[in-house]
Amino acid sequence: MNLKFLPCLLFVLLLVTSCSSTPVFKEYETVFQVGDQQEWATKDLNDQDWKKRKIVVPDGKIFWSRTKIDILKTPDSLHPYGLQLDVYGEYEVFWDGVLVGKNGNPGQEAIDDPGGKMWATFSLPAQLTEAGEHLLALRSSLYYFPSHTGIYDMEIAYYDALLTNRLIESSYMHLFAGAFLIASFYFLFLFLSNKKEYATLVFSISCLLFFLLILAEFIKAYMPIHYSTHVIRLQIIGILMLGISYLIPFYFSMQFPLPKRKLLLAIYAAILLYIFLSRYVFELTANNMALSMWLFSFGIVVFGVYKKRKGARLVLLTLLLSVPIVFVTPFNKSLFAGFSLILLGMFYLLSLRIKEQRLAYENSLVQSTRLRLELLKKNIQPHFLMNTLTSLIDWVEESPKKGVLFIEALAKEFDLFNQIENQTLIPISQEIALCRTHLEIMEYRKEINYSWVEVGIDLEQKIPPAILHTLLENGITHSLPLEDNSIKFKLVFEANSHYKCYTFLTFATRVRQARSDREEGTGLKYIKARLTESYQSKWDLTSEPTDQGWKNTIKIYS
Repeated sequence: MNLKFLPCLLFVLLLVTSCSSTPVFKEYETVFQVGDQQEWATKDLNDQDWKKRKIVVPDGKIFWSRTKIDILKTPDSLHPYGLQLDVYGEYEVFWDGVLVGKNGNPGQEAIDDPGGKMWATFSLPAQLTEAGEHLLALRSSLYYFPSHTGIYDMEIAYYDALLTNRLIESSYMHLFAGAFLIASFYFLFLFLSNKKEYATLVFSISCLLFFLLILAEFIKAYMPIHYSTHVIRLQIIGILMLGISYLIPFYFSMQFPLPKRKLLLAIYAAILLYIFLSRYVFELTANNMALSMWLFSFGIVVFGVYKKRKGARLVLLTLLLSVPIVFVTPFNKSLFAGFSLILLGMFYLLSLRIKEQRLAYENSLVQSTRLRLELLKKNIQPHFLMNTLTSLIDWVEESPKKGVLFIEALAKEFDLFNQIENQTLIPISQEIALCRTHLEIMEYRKEINYSWVEVGIDLEQKIPPAILHTLLENGITHSLPLEDNSIKFKLVFEANSHYKCYTFLTFATRVRQARSDREEGTGLKYIKARLTESYQSKWDLTSEPTDQGWKNTIKIYS
């Protein structure tokens, strides 16, 4: 495993676990009563007959709630306590019978525009926050969601800390989110440069969804949200959670392929949809989706470890490290910290994949160079020169004029080789000229009538050098002439929006048999290395016999 990756994981863990503070209060059970009497705000009221369960208050009627609170530590005189509430509805806040704040217009919701916000902070009088028992009373109305009564979250701390801590936390989280946004665009551009790498696209979408999830969660710190629209925010978070919870195991299944992958992913998608559509409590739904994501990802990664796939052990470590975070941090912090660790594991796998592709590309360049030298050596090796010179001597003795033409053709071929040997792509016209020149030489050497035909050639196209020349050499070497002592070669070019296709046909008496176990020669290795060098994996080469000879097809995909 790459241990350089571990400091990033430890940094995230420390960042998450260092945000806790010692509580200064203790909260007791909340009781409810429908009606509107001002004396219900007093501290010493007997509320034993009040309802201890959440109630439903239709038509926006006024109702009261009372919560006993113990202050564990008296605040400093210059630093009063504040009260932060997460409550559905519009309400007035009473502390020990004293009105300390107002959030909206309780009882007027049906006729007034929505007022107040879902999260509100109030300053508590210093003389009413000494250590001991106190009472928090809320005079509320709940016009839009009458069943959502009660306090969903409460925090008592120094007032200035309540105002600044959430903004500071949000600023850090937004910086964190920005990193994932940049990563999303970066890997999207990588995918657009190579559209066959779907794992890169999946990772890009996962980073984007995680960025949006952070925005949706922490937007409450600086944008007032009324409780009537808060449900929309929760629905957006739920949809983002659904997408991330599916994409992460899907990504791991691409990196560590497992048997019956499509069936398992379909079952997992059905489970996630069931959890999402049958939700009752948002936190429970989000937890269930996150738990399902973790379990399914864990199973895939364990399978990868069992198969000894590269990077699987480190990803398994990130999954295991995300477990203790759930038990030591609040829900929202554990959710983001856990997802962050898992996304870092995904990034590690993607970096390994990119590294492998880069090494494969560099190896293809080395192989291409080596094979190019081998091919050049093949054309100037003693055997080739000896046969050519022997034929040249015969022609000079028998027909000096044709001997001169033979020498000129030989010189032209070597000159063309000298021009193209260091090029990655050359014009198709130059490649055809090389093939025609080679046929001239071979006519003198073998005294066979060679002919060349081309159909639909686009002179604007470029191809790797000497790949058609190599196919031509194979056709000459492995074919016998027809009854009229001729061998014909035909090059056909076709193109559409998806690919470009070169079909190279040899019309001759075939002596090479099609065998799947035949070892590839230098020529075919050279062609494949050249195609990989120029087009990576976006090409296809087929070679097959026909009734009239041999057919080679090269497809280059867009």
